[in-house]
Amino acid sequence: MKKTKSILLMLLALLFVSCDHTPKEDGTVRLLYWNVQNGMWDGQTDDYQRFTTWVAEQNADICVWAEAQKLYLTGTDQWEPENEEQCITRWKRLAERYGHSYVYLSAHPDAYPQLITSRYPLEAEKLIEGNADTIVCHGASWYKMKMGKETFHIVTLHTWPQQYGYHSTEENRQESIAKNEGDLFRRVEMEYICKETILSHPHAENEYWAMMGDFNSVSRTDNFVYKLPENSTKFLVHDYITGETPYLDLIHTLYPHQYLRTTGSNKRIDFIYVTPALYEKINFASVLYDGYCTPYRDEHSVSYFWNPSDHCPILMEIKR
Repeated sequence: MKKTKSILLMLLALLFVSCDHTPKEDGTVRLLYWNVQNGMWDGQTDDYQRFTTWVAEQNADICVWAEAQKLYLTGTDQWEPENEEQCITRWKRLAERYGHSYVYLSAHPDAYPQLITSRYPLEAEKLIEGNADTIVCHGASWYKMKMGKETFHIVTLHTWPQQYGYHSTEENRQESIAKNEGDLFRRVEMEYICKETILSHPHAENEYWAMMGDFNSVSRTDNFVYKLPENSTKFLVHDYITGETPYLDLIHTLYPHQYLRTTGSNKRIDFIYVTPALYEKINFASVLYDGYCTPYRDEHSVSYFWNPSDHCPILMEIKR
């Protein structure tokens, strides 16, 4: 496994060119993040035409997709997971439609990887699966891109989704839920990912970093909506980030008195975190809701799926 990972990192690194690849003449970098649910399952009905047309309209230079692997065959009751090669091939075809030439797959211990497409080459600094003591259930990644004279660090993640702990069995799941072991496991995942990425740079607050993904946990800043007890373990993940790293919650910082949900179930569990240095370069950022990307259910939906996804996208634009 280590040898395979080293070869993969080497191949990805060969794609990186050290000169300035700043997108567009206006010097901005647009980044789109979205958990597309099961490889954008809804897009199978029209060969992803609505999806790729919508993405092209966002004019993003970098797209980060969570749950990038297709698992379910639309129109049937069959689960037919695509393999890694099929996943990358499909995304290369889709990315070409919206003007991206580069495709990068994260570490993925299971079938829910993140995938990045980009107009410009990125350097893979690290693909994160965890170790014997800490499991990163859906994997994570750390990529770099030259942006003028600076380096833009991109961290992607998707934490454990269940309320029971990772190691619980079917017999003891209710006990595990009662002990908040899902929340505790996510907290361990988050600490490991941060230590492997931003906390490995002593002065990261002065560098350009963005960490994004489906955190499967809520933030204390939104408790005016959730009204949870102040000592709730559901806040552990974001309390760690805001207390132990230089990251700022981008959406909350820009919209401190608003609640911008990121799921069809009215939760905000998708986040982009940025360092103070990068925050100063943000032109705008927002959760997107429109006629295409806002989650909805209909009679054609699989009972546990939303159209086009159960999550909402987040778009941000960075200036030089």
